[in-house]
Amino acid sequence: MGDSRLEPLVLSETERQVLNNWVKRRTTAQGLALRARIVLACADGGPNLAVAARLGVNRGTVTKWRTRFLRDRLDGLADEPRPGVPRTITDAQVEEVVVRTLEDSPAGGTHWSKRELAKVVGISPASVLRIWHAFGLQPWRTETFKISPDPFLIDKIRDVVGLYLAPPANAVVFAVDEKPQIQALERTAPVLPMLPGVPERRTFDYVRHGTVDLFAALNTATGKVITKLSAQHRAVDFRDFLDEIDRQTDRGLAVHVICDNCEDRDVPQGAGA
Repeated sequence: MGDSRLEPLVLSETERQVLNNWVKRRTTAQGLALRARIVLACADGGPNLAVAARLGVNRGTVTKWRTRFLRDRLDGLADEPRPGVPRTITDAQVEEVVVRTLEDSPAGGTHWSKRELAKVVGISPASVLRIWHAFGLQPWRTETFKISPDPFLIDKIRDVVGLYLAPPANAVVFAVDEKPQIQALERTAPVLPMLPGVPERRTFDYVRHGTVDLFAALNTATGKVITKLSAQHRAVDFRDFLDEIDRQTDRGLAVHVICDNCEDRDVPQGAGA
């Protein structure tokens, strides 16, 4: 039995057809489809509590949309404007920020700053920054890459990656690298230690006692590192380090060495394995 205290909700044929279309159409927003089901259920009769139980919603939700429909009919089921300041940036301005960032640059500059672009588009620098963040744009950042002219690059990559992923049986693989010109510096005054609120401090001037080279070989299977320091940076020093690797490796194992170019014209260039 219906609740006699509720104002009857009577639908015209047109309204019922529109509501049924909203419920059945797959492209309808879920919120609007639920409101349409609520109104249709209320039109079939029954108290708000029964309609809420049947649709699995809160009683207050049924009351809200029943009241809105009785007051504004179909227009009452649309979302009301949200509180706050109305949007002032148009879609065209957003598009202009993105397009200029990707396809243009300011006169005399390599990339746009938020202030320069804001002046051109006619919005605030903060708005430009928000648009950049929304589209994942960082025009101030650059990364470098190099395309190798080596015609055997693919073959070498396969050899190197194959050693990492599937090392040969009865073999050991070392990844070798070097750190050249490590400076031995002596500050002209003792280093002042860190204190609460004060970072470690050291003098700007120093005495330079030459440089050393560090060679290191990482066993890719065990993680063991073989190292050697050299006072000079010559090919013979690198060959001596290879001899040290051989001395510390089991004689029954084949040795594979993966290394990059050493930074000196006296050292043989090219990657090897």
